[in-house]
Amino acid sequence: MTLFDAELGQEYTVSGIAIDDEEFVSFLFSLGCYAGEPITVVTRRKSGCVVTIKDGRYSIDPGLAKAISVE
Repeated sequence: MTLFDAELGQEYTVSGIAIDDEEFVSFLFSLGCYAGEPITVVTRRKSGCVVTIKDGRYSIDPGLAKAISVE
């Protein structure tokens, strides 16, 4: 399942990120978004969704939400 399909308020574990851009993957890693880390979708909007990763809240666009696999 992808983060785009995740239920609101449910905690998931990131299982992978399907992006070819290494700089972007490094950026996500610096935010704490990498395999094995918990992530929760807080709200959904047309422009994407707001997620919590560790102690931070971040806005994720739909394309990125579809590239983050969760379980």
